[in-house]
Amino acid sequence: MKKIFKYFLNAIPRPLLIKLSYFVRPLFALYYKGNTYEDPIDGKKFRSFLPYGYENPRENVLSPSTLSLERHRLLWLYLKNETNFFSDHLKVLHFAPEQSFYDRFKKLSNIDYTTTDLNSPLADVKADICDLPFENDSFDVILCNHVLEHIPDDTKAMQELFRTLKPGGWGVLQIPQDLKRAKTFEDDSITDKKERAKIFGQYDHVRIYGLDYFDKLRAVGFKVEEVNYSENLTEKEIDTYRLASAEIIPVVRKHQ
Repeated sequence: MKKIFKYFLNAIPRPLLIKLSYFVRPLFALYYKGNTYEDPIDGKKFRSFLPYGYENPRENVLSPSTLSLERHRLLWLYLKNETNFFSDHLKVLHFAPEQSFYDRFKKLSNIDYTTTDLNSPLADVKADICDLPFENDSFDVILCNHVLEHIPDDTKAMQELFRTLKPGGWGVLQIPQDLKRAKTFEDDSITDKKERAKIFGQYDHVRIYGLDYFDKLRAVGFKVEEVNYSENLTEKEIDTYRLASAEIIPVVRKHQ
């Protein structure tokens, strides 16, 4: 089963994969049902999670029911326990909406929910993150997770996120990050897809972010909080929810 899953993960274009996943998720959830691990997003329990990754797949990380990864489950816990996302009336912009969140966020009566992306079939608005069709100060909350590493001009994208966020608003701008690396690494001369996947973690990534990512966000005007939310959890919770214990959640705010 795991070998079959890895094959389809790598062979099927992502937009089609998203559509097909709605049919296969119930089968995965039934097949992997158990009591060892739990997805906090829907509360379902499994004997194991699925592998995920392109070049070197990570084992036991993809939830069979919500298709959430470590970062999604960590973010869900943070939003639920530490923010007003599920309680206050908020106008929310969500880039490249993840399946694990999309249906649940659309059903929330307290948020005015807009999704955007160039390619995702889940996007309400087809838009370039570097040239957004929204007015200044439009949104109370912006979620932009694992998008900026795909964008050649990430500074322009950050400026657009800052422009469209309301004064006093907040956002989560997650990226894959090497916390042992001080400076972000980019090399446009690497064009071979396999080589890019090997070096950057995925063929369509254009950089590996280092610790200077937070300063890049501050340079465009954001106030940045580097949240290590897993510090609030026990080792048992981290293992049960299959979280990455060292992941930092970049929470940004725009001054009023």
